[in-house]
Amino acid sequence: MNPKIRTAAVDYLFDAILQLKNREECYVFFEDICTINELLSLSQRFEVASMLRDGKTYLEIAQHTGASTATISRVNRSLNYGNDGYDMVLDRMGSKKKKQK
Repeated sequence: MNPKIRTAAVDYLFDAILQLKNREECYVFFEDICTINELLSLSQRFEVASMLRDGKTYLEIAQHTGASTATISRVNRSLNYGNDGYDMVLDRMGSKKKKQK
């Protein structure tokens, strides 16, 4: 984990995010804290990560999400050499979907 981001201010932000109780609260908070473009970029990266894990090609991902190959490559690098954050959350979401069926 990058020690540069481990600050009291980032801890405070994460503590705030952990207070959110549902999707509607997420919309309210994130619309206030992020620009629309920042939020759309974050959601695009997350969708790219999900599609990469599903074995989609860069071309399929670019066509579906509108992400550039540079963005897809950056997300792929995080999936392969990062801290496994995408995998952790996507695995939990997959488990949640299975429980709901």
